[in-house]
Amino acid sequence: MVELHVGGMTCGHCVRAVTEAVHSVLAQTPVAVDLRTGTVRIEQATPADIAGITAAIAAEGYTVT
Repeated sequence: MVELHVGGMTCGHCVRAVTEAVHSVLAQTPVAVDLRTGTVRIEQATPADIAGITAAIAAEGYTVT
């Protein structure tokens, strides 16, 4: 499991946008977004997947660390 910290998420729309960004790279992987902690947990991802996911989330306007 990989956990990313995503800044700028505030609502359900943000959860949906981040989830869709992850699924644009890994269509079937389970994703859990926690607004309270600002974290996104991704069940299965390689380092190359993480780079793509980070770029996809950033393209939606969020910061990823």
